Amino acid sequence: MSPTSILLLIACYFGLLILISYFTGKEDSNAAFFKANKSAPWYLVAFGMIGASLSGVTFISVPGLIAGQEFAYMQGVLGFFVGYLVVSFVLIPLYYRLNVTSIYQYLEERFGFISYKTGAFFFLLSRVTGASFRLYLVALAMQYIVFKSLGVPFWVTVVISILLIWLYTNKGGIKTIIWTDTLQTIAMLTSVIVAIVLILNKLDWTLAETFTKETFKNKSQIFYFDDINSTINFWKYFIGGIFITIAMTGLDQDMMQKNLTCKNTNESQKNMLSMSVLLVVVNLVFLTLGALLFIYAEQFNIAIPKLDGVTRTDLLFPEIAMNQGLGKGLAITFIIGLIAAAYSSADSALTSLTTSFSVDFLNIEKKPIDKQKPLRKKVHIAISLLLIVVVIIFNSLEGSVVSNLFKFATFTYGPLLGLFAFGILTKKSIKDKYVWIVGLVAIIITYFITLSPTYYAYNLGLSLDDCTTSAWECAASYAQKHYYNFHWEILPLNGLITFLGLLIISKKK
Repeated sequence: MSPTSILLLIACYFGLLILISYFTGKEDSNAAFFKANKSAPWYLVAFGMIGASLSGVTFISVPGLIAGQEFAYMQGVLGFFVGYLVVSFVLIPLYYRLNVTSIYQYLEERFGFISYKTGAFFFLLSRVTGASFRLYLVALAMQYIVFKSLGVPFWVTVVISILLIWLYTNKGGIKTIIWTDTLQTIAMLTSVIVAIVLILNKLDWTLAETFTKETFKNKSQIFYFDDINSTINFWKYFIGGIFITIAMTGLDQDMMQKNLTCKNTNESQKNMLSMSVLLVVVNLVFLTLGALLFIYAEQFNIAIPKLDGVTRTDLLFPEIAMNQGLGKGLAITFIIGLIAAAYSSADSALTSLTTSFSVDFLNIEKKPIDKQKPLRKKVHIAISLLLIVVVIIFNSLEGSVVSNLFKFATFTYGPLLGLFAFGILTKKSIKDKYVWIVGLVAIIITYFITLSPTYYAYNLGLSLDDCTTSAWECAASYAQKHYYNFHWEILPLNGLITFLGLLIISKKK
């Protein structure tokens, strides 16, 4: 497809999103923007949340994980499922009972003002970086397949992307997003299914035959129990996945804001449970696509794409979809799926960040009625500008986007996990003014725990005699082989450190 055709396709897609926004955003009130008037059908929310949960990271990066870990990611997905059960039966009833707009209002009722602001701050930090990583990944793919050939700088691609999100979320907020997420989920899944069908046709395989082929079996191992030091060990992935879901869904205003649009606790739980089952199936489909992409690349001698001299498995799907002769049908559905993947998470992130900052820091609900809507709109614009700046900064980073996203989340979501766990599991009160110190110290301790093997290997000069790369890379390689290496399980450890810190500052009865 020519760049002009791709731009026309993008324009048509966003025209449809803006049309949806027009009809859903007629009621431009804060109640509709923040909570959709608590009238959203649970099944619509559940289906739309699939797209928001998967995002551009899953769409692009998860198929690329096959190169290094086959289907090991499914171990984490099984952990996600258990985490959703905790969210459904512990956190959702709590939020509905308190009737909160921001879930961090629970912390004020349970502990006090400083705890409330600390929790909201860690959410803002977590979601700004998480949303920016996701936007960065898709902007990178768009730059690779269309804007680079037009001579458009990367920063312009980012500005255009976030401007389009702002346009269709400006009025309706979460009420609009519930409907646009449904459309985006359909687009994303259609793209993946079309890609699988066309690749199977090209390989002359049936779907049933695929799972019996030796080449597929060699790329589809799920369970890894042998090496506890491996980052893909089952227990690391599974336990980490449980807490990733509790923290990044149950303690995340972005994801829970959608759940709080349902009429009552029961409907919200139906939404969460049905989505959790669907996500297991959908992630398995994405990994199947990833295996087929690498099999196809090997059979037809397709090199893993490079961008700026760096090999990126993230870009194998775009390369095969756009440039390897599988037809315009796949190219069209891929572009639409890519856009849908990006904006199904980014639009809700922009809305939830606007909600959290307005409610948690500006106390918008206590402002005069005539000043609430103008204030919300100003915050919406400011958050959009912030995302632009952060995405451009991330363009200078290297490494797997999936790994970076979850690694950073283990640091910033840990204090939230510890705070909510302490509030729910104990009846103790705490010295509220010290909570922010506990959260900061927990992050610092966690950072040094994860850093120490490589740090000490580097400073001791271990295994550097035959080093052919940088000293730090050699030290990291040595630490990988001889020390325990953390993966997602760093998140519950971070939460535990926060929990213990809260015990220290708890008050005696």
